[in-house]
Amino acid sequence: MTDTLSSAQARRMALAAQGFSRARPAAPSTRHIHRVMERLGVLQIDSVNVFARSHYLPLFSRLGGYDPALVDRMFLSRATRYVEYLAHEATFMPIEDWPLWRFRMERFRRRGADPESWASQNAQTISWVLDELRAQGPLRPADLRADAPRERGTWWDWDDVKLALEHLWRTGDVAISGRKGFERSYALAENVIPDSIRSRELSYDDSIRELIRRAARSSGVATMADLADYYRIRDRATISRAVADLVDEGELLPVRVLGWERAGRPLAAWRHRDAVLPRRIDAAALLTPFDPVVWFRERALRAFELDYRIEIYVPAAKRRYGYYSLPVLVGDRVVARVDLKAERATSTLQVQSAWWEPQAHAEADAERIASELVLAASWQGLEHVSVSGWGTAAEALHSALSALSVAAGSAVSVRRHVHTREATP
Repeated sequence: MTDTLSSAQARRMALAAQGFSRARPAAPSTRHIHRVMERLGVLQIDSVNVFARSHYLPLFSRLGGYDPALVDRMFLSRATRYVEYLAHEATFMPIEDWPLWRFRMERFRRRGADPESWASQNAQTISWVLDELRAQGPLRPADLRADAPRERGTWWDWDDVKLALEHLWRTGDVAISGRKGFERSYALAENVIPDSIRSRELSYDDSIRELIRRAARSSGVATMADLADYYRIRDRATISRAVADLVDEGELLPVRVLGWERAGRPLAAWRHRDAVLPRRIDAAALLTPFDPVVWFRERALRAFELDYRIEIYVPAAKRRYGYYSLPVLVGDRVVARVDLKAERATSTLQVQSAWWEPQAHAEADAERIASELVLAASWQGLEHVSVSGWGTAAEALHSALSALSVAAGSAVSVRRHVHTREATP
């Protein structure tokens, strides 16, 4: 039997699976961060640091003003429960999941074995990098640069060494042992991943089934495309078998979601057996573009009516919403997008542009967003919030922020600034 969900019910179920039905803790701790990771499975990494790097934001969206130093200790240090791999794009994931990705590592290894591949044609560079890591232990790229064997001849090229590190990481021969700032340290996988984990063997089918199970649990309700995208798995035949197995086991339940259609025909969808349907979602949150709620454009449009793309690579004069606009969640709706910049020199959170989405309730939503912007400024240690005039939501947000500052006696002051689409971040 196939149950039927309304589109609003599907949104609430999806958001509950992602942790948005839970009240934020008064004092977020490592325990709360581990709990978020259990729900998300992965935390995508991104180098853009206009407001805050992406891997800090999903935790802020769900926990509120936590101490970012907790993330640095938990994810960037050598003694950690988490490790980096391509479990979506580059992500932090539980170190116990390393064997789940051996199929992806082996795929990269097979590609590298092709005589025409970069790896085959640069075997000497790869061998030298492995020898250095074996002899010296964890190294930063800068350490390898300092030890570069330039006297050995024309084979040496710094870009090739960086590519060698990337290749060895993809194949699982090398793991990232930590970061200092945002610079990686690399080590042989055997020096990062415990033997008890590295020695575990999983078949390809078992790995895919486990990842689809986790994707379903983290999604709440999902289509085949949603399940495939969560961990970027392209083998649809194996995914279909995994879904069928999980349905037979009672872990996935077929559903129809009203409005989830293609060419006028309903899309097949499934909910995880543990997915809950809250009566309402009372969250307000800034979402990174790499939050699982919105990272798959097709799902964001289908579930939240959000047609979203990042405009980092769009010329400044052609940007519609801003360099790095963040979707804003209020309740179970994505109601706006705001382009934020932390201006450290003046201790100001700049709202460079702000735009309403069609499903916004402007007056009420502006108040919720204003409170979230004040919290975001405080979380980043900024003393002011400044709003430009660019965007359909800019005036409403400035008014709501000003009213909030007066009524609450906020320690964060409100300003105006000039910003146009021609400006660069």
